[in-house]
Amino acid sequence: QVQLVESGGGPVQAGGSLRLSCAASGRTFSDYAMGWFRQATGKGREFVAAIGWNIGSTTYAASVKGRFTISRGNAKNTVYLQMNSLKPEDTAVYYCAAASTLTAVVQGMHDYWGQGTQVTVSS
Repeated sequence: QVQLVESGGGPVQAGGSLRLSCAASGRTFSDYAMGWFRQATGKGREFVAAIGWNIGSTTYAASVKGRFTISRGNAKNTVYLQMNSLKPEDTAVYYCAAASTLTAVVQGMHDYWGQGTQVTVSS
């Protein structure tokens, strides 16, 4: 059974940092692009960042570029999101997702996704 399990969320003050992790299991993900989305209460799902199977390929939403960094573990079945300089508007449930291409991740055409982890940034 394929699973994506997120962890690392929690409360943090504005200006602080968090590192989210997503552990994928049930199949090999070395040939999959992976990424992060978020959804704030009462809002739609928003793309945050994505990384290709080739770890040199990354893309970010304008709202997080320069503050967030996406990376993959050596086995490529783990993806991380380092979040720095957090703002209250970053408060959301963060979801990990996987798809066959980077474009598919960005466009929300996911093959797999996790249950999410809550990030709450207080001012």
